[in-house]
Amino acid sequence: MQRPTPTTTERTFAENEIIVSKTDLKGRLLYVNDVFCHVGLYDEADVLGQQHSIVRHPDMPRSVFHLLWQRIQSGREIFAYVKNMAKNGDYYWVLAHVTPSHDLQGNIDGYHSNRRLPGRTALNAIAPLYRQILAEEERHADRKQGMHAGVALLEKILDDRGLSYDEFVLGLASQS
Repeated sequence: MQRPTPTTTERTFAENEIIVSKTDLKGRLLYVNDVFCHVGLYDEADVLGQQHSIVRHPDMPRSVFHLLWQRIQSGREIFAYVKNMAKNGDYYWVLAHVTPSHDLQGNIDGYHSNRRLPGRTALNAIAPLYRQILAEEERHADRKQGMHAGVALLEKILDDRGLSYDEFVLGLASQS
């Protein structure tokens, strides 16, 4: 599926709506709810079996996804602000809660994500931070080095504020 060109049009959804998806261990979509399809302008058949990154917006720092994958692959949950892209290139922000799913033996067999509409106060804080991290990533010719530089910058910013990643994200969520 060809990636759309990003637009400057923001899509939104109701505060009481939740975007839900489930993936396998490699991030391939196994389930999406109607809100996922409606907001992203996809038919279910468009996305099932596709990588969840189908909705990744190029404004998102790779280092945020690196942190997300590290966390969920280790069996822990994570909350993260994510800028996604709809099928037509429009964007939409979410506050994602991603958790590992387990089989009957307790092994991680996939991932589950619920996404809510984030508040404007949180987005006003997160958007410039993500631009700063993305700029750091893009300063490096090697993508892997850029991603690690972005992680280091995020960690330094949080250290300077005396906050863990979770304290930072959940603090923004409580302000909204």
